Amino acid sequence: MSLSASPSVKAQTQQSFYILLFVSAAHLLNDAMQAVVPAVFPLFQQNLHLSFAQIGWVAFALNVTASVLQPLIGAATDKKPMPLLLPAGMGFTLLGMAGLAYSSTLWMLLMSAMLIGIGSSVLHPESSRVAHLATGGGKGLAQSIFQVGGNTGQALAPLAAALLVAPLGIHGLLWFVLTAALGIAIQCLVSRWYRRQMLETHRRTDSRASSRQRPVNWKVAFAVGILILMLFSKFVYLAGMTGYYAFYYMEKFKLPLESAQFCLFALQLGGMAGTLLGGPLADRFGRKKIIWFSILGTAPSPCFYLMPVPPSPSCSASSSGAS
Repeated sequence: MSLSASPSVKAQTQQSFYILLFVSAAHLLNDAMQAVVPAVFPLFQQNLHLSFAQIGWVAFALNVTASVLQPLIGAATDKKPMPLLLPAGMGFTLLGMAGLAYSSTLWMLLMSAMLIGIGSSVLHPESSRVAHLATGGGKGLAQSIFQVGGNTGQALAPLAAALLVAPLGIHGLLWFVLTAALGIAIQCLVSRWYRRQMLETHRRTDSRASSRQRPVNWKVAFAVGILILMLFSKFVYLAGMTGYYAFYYMEKFKLPLESAQFCLFALQLGGMAGTLLGGPLADRFGRKKIIWFSILGTAPSPCFYLMPVPPSPSCSASSSGAS
């Protein structure tokens, strides 16, 4: 039986569902590669004899390029969508992962981290747009499925660092070159579907295009500004945790790198669980309450790190025996 020139509504819905899964999978791979960089900071410190300040500069290069470039790319693609950016972004990430595996100086680390950040900044705005297209404009469903993929990737990154990178050393990051190659293949499929959707959308909207501009709503602008400040405070805290959590456990509790990565996995797993529960809780208790709780609820956590750590029983026993 030959396929019809115009596929049925059921076939279109099924195809859109697959595209949404592909976008979520690409987000998973991207965020896993981005999150594995701070997870292996102890290896970089040991191999290149870096200070904590130098490790901080690597984290800064990664996070700034991954965040600041996103609105610029989003604004540019709002005016002219670019489906080819999807596989191109993964290409930047592939180059960054290969660069990290062979970095022998701090400058090579910084450049490789920036390449990964550029790949991430390209992926997020365009992939989010594709997710919304695939659900027919259902922003809640699209964003939740898209975000779950990213949070899952962040949670899996410490496990991958413990099981793949730590036993092999820095060259173990070459496994993620294969991950980036898989991401490029997925994004090529998504890009072709995205291009077809863009052509159909332009044909439908060209005749109805309007040159009117909406007036600036200052209340909305103020609310968005507050949200940006809240997210800034949250991600400063999370970046500090993901960047130095493994160091803390290795120093305080004398854990090997592999065990410290499992502690980092627990942190990221909590973030993924919060993403899954946030939607239903917001529907039950209200969005503003859940947003404020997610920000203020973590405020007491840093206080625990300022408290003195009591000596372990073995330490106290040995000290008393020595006296």
